[in-house]
Amino acid sequence: MSQLFTPLTFSRGPAIKNRFMLAPLTNSQSHVDGCLSDDEYRWLTLRAEGGFGLTMTCAAHVQSQGQGFPGQLGIFDDKHLPGLTRLATGIKVNGSVAVVQLHHAGMRSPKELIGTTPVCPSDNAETGARGMSTAEVEEMIEAFIRAAERAEQAGFQGVELHGAHGYILGQFLSPEINQRDDEFGGSLENRARPIFNIIEGIRRRCGDDFMLGLRLSPERFGMQLGEVLVICQRLFAESQIDFLDMSLWDVFKDPDEEQFKGQGLMSYFTALERGPVRLGVAGKITTPADAERVLAAGVDWLMLGRAAILHHDYPNQLQRDPGFTPVTIPVTADYLRAEGLGENFVQYMSGWKGFVEG
Repeated sequence: MSQLFTPLTFSRGPAIKNRFMLAPLTNSQSHVDGCLSDDEYRWLTLRAEGGFGLTMTCAAHVQSQGQGFPGQLGIFDDKHLPGLTRLATGIKVNGSVAVVQLHHAGMRSPKELIGTTPVCPSDNAETGARGMSTAEVEEMIEAFIRAAERAEQAGFQGVELHGAHGYILGQFLSPEINQRDDEFGGSLENRARPIFNIIEGIRRRCGDDFMLGLRLSPERFGMQLGEVLVICQRLFAESQIDFLDMSLWDVFKDPDEEQFKGQGLMSYFTALERGPVRLGVAGKITTPADAERVLAAGVDWLMLGRAAILHHDYPNQLQRDPGFTPVTIPVTADYLRAEGLGENFVQYMSGWKGFVEG
């Protein structure tokens, strides 16, 4: 049997039945106030039913001012609890582990969406974002911790912190974006402080068996691969997270930075001593051959994004038929509707070049 269908255990939380996780995908299907919609419920529970060992929500914003896109799932208020509870139950009943991704867009929050000036570690001329006060940084850290408590209350088995793709935790990490001179700026240790303070707070205030992961991306938005590797090694050594999710854009690419070229980007992370922390990757994994190749490279699990949009039951299909060949894009809007995408999600995917016919 393929290693893709062997269970994987974690330091905390339940084991997953296979090595497939559903990537946290923007889908714009929640209500304006951040409450869960029937469309988003169907989209996610259908993937759990389709065999994903772990089903992760889209990025759920932890503060109203941190909203990054229309129709985003919220987790910043107790009014979100009924929908979150329904969703956690619907995922788990299908034998999938239920995880919320916690998110704050920072300078990437559209002003017209949040109704105020977006915030950032420092004033940012390009986006018009304003620098946060020290008190506001502490409030943001508390919001992430409180959101994790809310997720646990709703019945989710864990959370993932979104530190990738130039959102607020990544903005703090970036020496290009973060120009602060207090305890949250300057040295790499200071720039990483929000992440580690959030991790410490969640560990202190959530249950001993509550799963905690972190998503990072090692390139773009001013990130430096060497610094990201230092942070990853610290995360592995301290073992306060249960999994590290590296979003690589393309798992088979070489690093962008000249000094690191000559070996694949993924290999820099698989080479780290990770102790009990599980390592996964995401980025253009589309075919079963891709999935097998990634697992053979030394990661513990993998995330499917676009491939999971195209096949709600990708893991089940592959387990039934080792010769399973996924469809290729473009596909019709009706095809996506049949795969459980609501109208808002179909419209969102229509903005991705070459994905939807017409």
